[in-house]
Amino acid sequence: MQRKEGVLRPVRGKRIVAILAAGGLTLAAAACGEAPKETTPGAGSSSAAAAYKACMVTDLGGIDDKSFNASAWAGLQAAQKESPNVDPKYVASSSEADYEPGLRGYVTQSCNFILAVGGLMGEVTTKVAKESASSQFGIVDSVSGNSNVYPMQFATHQAAFLAGYLAAGYSKSGKVATYGGLKIAPVTIFMDGFADGVAHYNQVKGKKIEVLGWNKATQNGSFAESFIDQNKGKSVTQTLVGQGADVVMPVAGGTGLGTAQVAKDSGGKVSVIWVDQDGCTSAAQYCDVFLSTVVKNIEDAVKQAVVKGAKGEALAAAPGYLGTLENEGVSLAPFNSFDSKVDPTLKTELEKLKADIIAGTVKVESVSAPK
Repeated sequence: MQRKEGVLRPVRGKRIVAILAAGGLTLAAAACGEAPKETTPGAGSSSAAAAYKACMVTDLGGIDDKSFNASAWAGLQAAQKESPNVDPKYVASSSEADYEPGLRGYVTQSCNFILAVGGLMGEVTTKVAKESASSQFGIVDSVSGNSNVYPMQFATHQAAFLAGYLAAGYSKSGKVATYGGLKIAPVTIFMDGFADGVAHYNQVKGKKIEVLGWNKATQNGSFAESFIDQNKGKSVTQTLVGQGADVVMPVAGGTGLGTAQVAKDSGGKVSVIWVDQDGCTSAAQYCDVFLSTVVKNIEDAVKQAVVKGAKGEALAAAPGYLGTLENEGVSLAPFNSFDSKVDPTLKTELEKLKADIIAGTVKVESVSAPK
């Protein structure tokens, strides 16, 4: 891990989204019950005979969601750079009905590694994997009882705790906010950590910074009910800003770009904490409103799994992969354009807090944490 101005910069064999520029990626619209059309950028770069076919089915939001789908695809591309025999391809899901046909299509194509991206795909992945025992699957943000499914999970509440502390320390209004795309564990785990980070700041500083959009105790809050609808992101954000929030953390994939637009239109009054991959890389047009990002290093987790598989190494279902602050699977990204605006004392406190979380002297818990 590299350090810049006291901030933790994730080492980037990973994408925290670098990428998506693989020669014009086109989302494939898929009809219900039919396997969606797949896209294979860069195919032919390795010998067909020696190819290790790494095949990915996206969650809703598609390959260019500036978030977890894009991170996973970046992981496949990074694996290909390290192991040229890796042949990556993906199929985009336009609805949940596309998950199963997409997975089954790759079983039929004898893909060596079939990756499901997102917790919403957990149940169907378990089903298809059980019926396809000779195929190797992987899944992001979920687990399976099947030995042929390699799980990749992330303790994002740890990094979100740092983000909550940062938001509380940076806020001028005394109110910060978070909201989700859908009320599912891979989303609410961020919101839990964020709320606890604010609470920790209040305890340490004797302050009363308020969190809008999420109540950890009741597990209730604000949700856009979408990972792709930027207008809903704008609407939810405008409500939260109207209630006084000046730092907002959307955990909503592409929907969160609506939040970034509200912040941009605010003329500096509102800032955003992005999630999954460094917003200044994945959505650079909004870099000037991203205070930081709660990074989920999906790219590196996927890359490691595919490279291992391509070498013929076993991908054990247990324990699978768990990204933490300690192993750099999750982190708080650099402050980028906000670097000079964040108080040096706050930066130092964040460094110390990270060390304390790793050491276990500061406990970070969530009912949505990977078990």
